[in-house]
Amino acid sequence: MTLRISRLRLLAATACIGASLSGFSAHAALFSDDEARQAIIDLRKEVRERADQQSRKLADDLAQSQRSQLQLASQIEQLQQEIARLRGQIEILTKQVADTQQAQKDIYLDVDTRLKRLEPQTASIDGQQATVGADEKRAYDAAIDLFRNGNYADAIPALSNFVRQYPQSPYAPAAQFYIGSSHYALKDYKAAIAQQQSLVKNYPSNVRAPDALLVIAGSQVELNDRRGARSTLERIIRDYPGVPAAQTAKDRLELLK
Repeated sequence: MTLRISRLRLLAATACIGASLSGFSAHAALFSDDEARQAIIDLRKEVRERADQQSRKLADDLAQSQRSQLQLASQIEQLQQEIARLRGQIEILTKQVADTQQAQKDIYLDVDTRLKRLEPQTASIDGQQATVGADEKRAYDAAIDLFRNGNYADAIPALSNFVRQYPQSPYAPAAQFYIGSSHYALKDYKAAIAQQQSLVKNYPSNVRAPDALLVIAGSQVELNDRRGARSTLERIIRDYPGVPAAQTAKDRLELLK
């Protein structure tokens, strides 16, 4: 009996201990689930925070990238404007350089032309080669063209001005001859005689001298000075025997007999 009671007590104690252990295990299991849930919550929170941080960082990076792109676009636009401005300046400078070069060419051409005008030229005057200035030749040509065109009234002052301006010119004897010839053409015979006598006196060896004497003789005939005309023609034959004017003088002497 006693043994049986002891067994019952042992069984009861064992049951109590088992119940206690069972309750403790249940409590322990309950505590582990809470911690796991909390860990999950904390992990989710951390993940969200990290995701938020990453999102904010990405947003900041994107904003910074956009700002950088805007700054770069602004810089590019400024550079394009500066390039356009520089191109405009280059075009202006290029035109200025071209204008300056053209002006220099024009100046050089003008200077060269003027220098050429001053350079002596070789001209054939009454079959003789002579050196004359460019301006000198132009002045003579302009004056003699008046005579050749029959404008004797204007040829006289033009040729007279030439002789005054270029008294030592190789053209001077010819100019003086055509002055006298212009007077003859205008029937101013006394002026023609005076002019041609001056030529013969100043240039007795010039090829124009015998022709000047022929003009004098012709003027004397027109003035009815036949004796003077014969004397002048005889002078041509005597002083210039080998020139064509001498033969002309002989022929006219025959007419005056």
